[in-house]
Amino acid sequence: MMQTIDTTAGEATAELQRRGINLTNRVRIVLDPAGEAFAAARAEARPLVIAAGLSDDDIDALIKQARAEIAAEGA
Repeated sequence: MMQTIDTTAGEATAELQRRGINLTNRVRIVLDPAGEAFAAARAEARPLVIAAGLSDDDIDALIKQARAEIAAEGA
């Protein structure tokens, strides 16, 4: 059964423990795209992708495709 837990990175382990989830179990963590880490990673990668000849629209399409693939894996 898939569960969604909305918490901070700093509280993730504690939240898993509160729910009785064995800490050796595999979990998938999805970063909030509005979060600072995602924005920083995108800003760092953008010049490299643009230098490879891709546009902002191409980048957005790649992100959308990757999100769809991740969602399909979780289904």
